[in-house]
Amino acid sequence: MKIALFTETFLPKVDGIVTRLTKTVRHLVEAGDEVLIFCPEGAPEQYMGARVVGVPAMPLPLYPELKLALPRPAVAEALEQFGPDLVHVINPAVLGLGGIWLAKTKGYPLVASYHTHLPKYLEHYGMGLLEPLLWELLKAAHNQAQLNLCTSTAMVTELSDKGILHTALWQRGVDTEMFRPELRSQSSRERLLGGHSDTGKLLLYIGRLSAEKQIERIKPVLEALPDARLALVGDGPHRNRLEEIFSGLPVTFVGYLAGEELAAAYASGDAFVFPSSTETLGLVLLESMAAGCPVVGANRGGIPDIVTDGVNGCLYEPDGEDGGAASLTAAVLRLLGDQEQRQILSCHARREAEAWGWAGATAQLRRYYRNLLDPQAGPTSRPVDQLVA
Repeated sequence: MKIALFTETFLPKVDGIVTRLTKTVRHLVEAGDEVLIFCPEGAPEQYMGARVVGVPAMPLPLYPELKLALPRPAVAEALEQFGPDLVHVINPAVLGLGGIWLAKTKGYPLVASYHTHLPKYLEHYGMGLLEPLLWELLKAAHNQAQLNLCTSTAMVTELSDKGILHTALWQRGVDTEMFRPELRSQSSRERLLGGHSDTGKLLLYIGRLSAEKQIERIKPVLEALPDARLALVGDGPHRNRLEEIFSGLPVTFVGYLAGEELAAAYASGDAFVFPSSTETLGLVLLESMAAGCPVVGANRGGIPDIVTDGVNGCLYEPDGEDGGAASLTAAVLRLLGDQEQRQILSCHARREAEAWGWAGATAQLRRYYRNLLDPQAGPTSRPVDQLVA
């Protein structure tokens, strides 16, 4: 197959969407597919055998890490020259809308996928009143596609409830060879502690430091557990504010890590705390589970697809007058309180992660593609609305 991908975010940026895309591209190319990627400028011209077309872009004012790439004639020319069998638009916003328009005008089969819960982000940037309007815009864009993929069952349900048609689940994946418990090390742990004493209660957060991640919810946990330590791995527009919030507390701002350093960080924590209630999936939770670090996450969005409370991690309720502070603190206490139980959760977490490889997730995606191109081919020739795995 010849597949054209339009994405609003790609390398060198690092996040869950880019991780999924890079792993997917690798497995598509290894399966013999030709892949052309349209993304904001700054990415390499080739990635794992796929050609990359960088489109001039400008930073989003509220979120400079994200760049808005405006479609231009060169995009249409490159797409027509490639002659794709189908177009797949990831998180359509600006460049993705151009991809949708080109697919519709040229008659290419169109897939869209939903990875970022943008309507829920708005309240964290003081624009909650715009949520109904954004849903209408998302519905107008996504309903141009013959298939809309979501990364969790909760998002399949929510998008369907909002009037988005032809929804299906694109299963999760994680690299269990990179993220593994054996990488736990004292040197990595010392880096995460940043000079603070090691009490055996090292809390870990890995991801963007941005308002919608609700990282400040960990502050009451530290206040309730004075012997706990916190390492924040990553960076983002909310870092300066978080440095103020956590001032005087045993918190280390580690910055970005990658490769084996990142994998070792996951493996070297005692508990991975992920307060965000806006996640469509929460890939970092699955990476932490693969590394054997037990997790605490919100009982919202796509996270319950990954975490079964008391089995392979702990869930907390993010609502309430205290913003879920008491529930989050109780969940962390429950996880840290019993070393034997924590080890059981760690083992179960690793077992859960081992069930979800990127090869399987991409094989499922290719089945969706083939069914779209030839609805009569193979066992997946059911109506698209029924393709919810």
